[in-house]
Amino acid sequence: MDNEPSDEVIVVGAGVAGLTTAVVLAESGRRVRVWAREPAGRTTSAVAGGLWWPYRIEPEPSVGEWALQTLAVYEELADRPRETGVRLVEGVHRGARLDGLGAWASRVPGLRAVPGGLAARLPVLDMPVHLVWLRERLARAGGTVELREVADLAAVPAAVVVNCTGLGARSLVPDPAVHPVRGQLVVVENPGITTWFTSVEHASAVSTYVIPQPGGLLLGGTAEDGAWSAEPDPDTAAAIVERCAAVRPEIAGARVLAHRVGLRPARDAVRLERQPLAGGRAVVHNYGHGGAGITVAWGCAREAAGLAFPAA
Repeated sequence: MDNEPSDEVIVVGAGVAGLTTAVVLAESGRRVRVWAREPAGRTTSAVAGGLWWPYRIEPEPSVGEWALQTLAVYEELADRPRETGVRLVEGVHRGARLDGLGAWASRVPGLRAVPGGLAARLPVLDMPVHLVWLRERLARAGGTVELREVADLAAVPAAVVVNCTGLGARSLVPDPAVHPVRGQLVVVENPGITTWFTSVEHASAVSTYVIPQPGGLLLGGTAEDGAWSAEPDPDTAAAIVERCAAVRPEIAGARVLAHRVGLRPARDAVRLERQPLAGGRAVVHNYGHGGAGITVAWGCAREAAGLAFPAA
């Protein structure tokens, strides 16, 4: 350990939280390595719907600030959609009301009440493209990504370890407060839909959303608390298509391209804190982002980087 430089950082986890945090640290001049059990393309982030919006994440005051910081970054990245995977797309949250949201909502450009809900032009991320872009940006800043299994955070040989393991934190930390919220979606050929739509009851295990992506139209969804199955359920898929077709009838005849399942890493509150280790080392935890990992990625990454190397 004495041979390790004081600015050495190992980020554990290569989803959107891990890669974004690694980018922030590397671009601040730190030497950064990402250790991941699986490639970014196989993480929960890769199968996310990709719409920026705080969903199933707490605590709201902090989430609002993290989300707004992240929104500002995505608005800039949307100038280069083919490269970054980020586009600004119009859509409607049916059933949502401004007075039902936190103070952050008043700072979202263009968010407005319309009959039956709220409308806005919000970032939509093509997650496979965005994750590749994050890894390439990290490489340009001198960071590396390695496939390595981590069994003990305290044994990782770095001055600072950043824990971005999502649901993996349940066993790795261990933190039994982290639990899955299962999300299933269906990808169909897009019959010409260019706007997103959501209708979400936060207390319900089912929702309805339609998100246009370059590779097809994403239909959702579910929010099954405590469900661990990563296998798509055919009955659930049929119900998703039926709900979405009730909103946009042209979906009913669309050819199914794929079925996807992701396990959101839910927690009563995001864990973003510094934990001292022996020898002056530290672990910075950045996990428990629920259904809003992409929504708070940059805000949380910046706070995690500040915790990793606090100002003197």
